[in-house]
Amino acid sequence: MVSEEETATIFNDTFIRPKQFYLSGFSNIPHAKYFYVFLCFVYIMTVIGNGLLLSVIYLVKTLHTPKYMIVFNLALADLCGSTALIPKLLDTFLFDRRYIVYEACLSYMFFVLFFGSVQSWTLVTMSYDRFIAICFPLRYHSIVTKPAIAAMLLFAWLFVLSVIAFMVGLIDRLSFCRSLVVESFYCDHGPVYRLACNDTSLNYMMIIVGVIIIICVPLLLIALTYVCISIALSRIASGTKRVKALKTCTSHLILVAIFFLPIVSTNIAALTSYIHPNARIINSTLTHTLPALLNPIIYSLQTEQVLNSIRKLCKRNRISNTPTKGELFITAKMRH
Repeated sequence: MVSEEETATIFNDTFIRPKQFYLSGFSNIPHAKYFYVFLCFVYIMTVIGNGLLLSVIYLVKTLHTPKYMIVFNLALADLCGSTALIPKLLDTFLFDRRYIVYEACLSYMFFVLFFGSVQSWTLVTMSYDRFIAICFPLRYHSIVTKPAIAAMLLFAWLFVLSVIAFMVGLIDRLSFCRSLVVESFYCDHGPVYRLACNDTSLNYMMIIVGVIIIICVPLLLIALTYVCISIALSRIASGTKRVKALKTCTSHLILVAIFFLPIVSTNIAALTSYIHPNARIINSTLTHTLPALLNPIIYSLQTEQVLNSIRKLCKRNRISNTPTKGELFITAKMRH
């Protein structure tokens, strides 16, 4: 066991900052290694899927549009979020390195929360794009421009950055004189701040603010845009046109469901009934990791423009790798 002097720095009689925390997630779970192998597979496929989507959008000039700027941003946030969480999670539990340095714990917390929040607000930006496309189709290209979308995405990144930085920064004012065991699979904000033995009311307030900013406000804005879209669609006389317009929203609606439903249902279940800590941790892990894996798959399969772009790139590579008649003739001559 690590002694108290080794695990904490005592600044004065009342303030104690630990040198490290202990992550207790996935304790006493039978066959947990199979779950870690599954997470490793999820991470590899997430990197491949999002990496492919980012490459296709970057290489195909016809995809350099405001809509695909948002898709690019989501894929980037998914890739960064998974990279912030899964490799460290596997290192911690697969190789049993459960102790994490205090500063590393706060960094871990910041990046996981930050990229998750960016994903949330990127989905809001996507809903705005669909709202303008369906409600104001004639003005779409004049409203949804590259500079406008770039400004919206930049604002989302900076706004979320300031909120999460402030939330994580408040941990630094806490004194940890009791247990240093974090009952989670990563340095989650709630389980960490609850370990403190001084006043945590400000941290609790920031959790409420964080939930409102990261979950409630985005969900409300997305719901409002779809209420407006539903009203606009009800005014379209032609049934086929209505279905065609609705089809352009299916990818976004699936992404919203995949991202928000697990988070909301897990929190509601935790508030209304008892969930075993291990079940909660596994559920929370899947909530953090699966959307990033599924997003590029859904967007590629649901969006014909992306599929056609992938086919064009494959065709272009095949043609560039196929030798010309002149090259074949020179090779044959050299052999003779």
